[in-house]
Amino acid sequence: MASRFQVLTLTDAAAERVREIVENADKLALGLRVGIKKGGCAGMEYDMSLVEEARPGDDVIEDKGVKIFVDPSAVLFLLGTEMDHEVTKFRSGFVFRNPNEVSACGCGESVSLKAASADELADVSSQQG
Repeated sequence: MASRFQVLTLTDAAAERVREIVENADKLALGLRVGIKKGGCAGMEYDMSLVEEARPGDDVIEDKGVKIFVDPSAVLFLLGTEMDHEVTKFRSGFVFRNPNEVSACGCGESVSLKAASADELADVSSQQG
């Protein structure tokens, strides 16, 4: 069930890469799941996996022709985040521009995040409604 507000937005590049990943998956995939897990030198890492079946409580975002399933435990940490995909000379991958990020490690693989406050949640809901 989709929520009243969109937790995460996608750039065109991110949507195109998600589409490629889903279309080239070995098994039927509905989209990508985005979550947060503990790890890395800054304490948290973004976690992504293919979705074969929606889970109860998932926040489903349909944007630019693709589906992103946000793990319910990650919603408050991802509120207002823009997901992009960048290709540079040295790496390619998804990049998260997250207003809840407090700090990141030097290598950029892990972050420290704060949960969005109830006031921020209310602001987003009123803007979308």
